[in-house]
Amino acid sequence: MSSTCDLQSKHCVPCEGGVPTLTADRVKTLLSQLKDWEVNAEKTKITRRFTFKGFYKTMAFVNAIAWIANQENHHPDMEVGYNYCVVHFTTHAINGLSENDFICAAKIDGLG
Repeated sequence: MSSTCDLQSKHCVPCEGGVPTLTADRVKTLLSQLKDWEVNAEKTKITRRFTFKGFYKTMAFVNAIAWIANQENHHPDMEVGYNYCVVHFTTHAINGLSENDFICAAKIDGLG
């Protein structure tokens, strides 16, 4: 799990496009450092579903994600309901995955 801590200590690098997406091997390596995240078949997006006991805890989690996203200037897509939040990361500027996606996912994993 020390690798997750390594990702948590990193910061996102601005991405305006023009850089390659991560290779399938790199995605596999980084994904193994996260807890319960899944990658789609195209290797363009990582996703994790979180569940909570009630709306307030769900919204507190969403607000914590918003804080992380703004600190890192890398923002997820989210689906939010009464007792769940599904978080999706992709780097829109390159239409695929970058290390930024894994850094933010690791920071969310660190929320407990």
